[in-house]
Amino acid sequence: MQFGRYFEEFEVGAVYKHWPGKTVTEYDDHLFCLLTMNHHPLHLDSHFAEETTQFKRNVVVGNYVYSLLLGMSVADVSGKAIANLEVESLRHVKPVFHGDTIYGESTVLDKVESKSKDDRGIVTVETRGYNQDGVLVCIYRRKVMVPKRAYGEARGGEQPGRPEPRTEG
Repeated sequence: MQFGRYFEEFEVGAVYKHWPGKTVTEYDDHLFCLLTMNHHPLHLDSHFAEETTQFKRNVVVGNYVYSLLLGMSVADVSGKAIANLEVESLRHVKPVFHGDTIYGESTVLDKVESKSKDDRGIVTVETRGYNQDGVLVCIYRRKVMVPKRAYGEARGGEQPGRPEPRTEG
C-alpha cells in the first residue's frame, strides 16, 4: 500500500478520494473538546443545545472535523512530507452532528520545485469534506513540502526505518 507520494508523483488537477470515511461519535467529539480544553456547551451540553440553539442538538467542534480530514488525507497527500508549511484557508461550510459520517477528497492545485533545495518541492492541495448525504461541510487549502524520489531513496525508500526481520539461531 502506498503511503504518501513523492513530488514527481503529484499531478496538478489530480483528485484523491480518501477512504474510508469516519462516523463521528459523541465520544469522539467530547474527547477532542476535552483534550483541547474547548468546553463550549454547544459541543458538550445536549440540554443547552436542545434548548438554546437553532440545531436543537450538539454540533461537532470544527477543529475535530478539520483534523479528521487532515488525517484522512495523509496516506494520499502528506505521508512522505518533509513538512506541512501552511494552511491557506479553512471554512466550515455546514455543521457536523454526532452520527454523521465524513468523507474527504483532495485536489492538487499546484506544485513548485524548491528554489533552495533540489531534492524537494511544494505541493498545494484543497481538501473537501462531505457528510453521508454528500453535503460539503468543510474545505481547506494547504501547502506541503514533499521530497523528490531521490531524497526518499537515500533515506530508506518506501518504508524508511523499518528493520529487516532477523532469524534467531
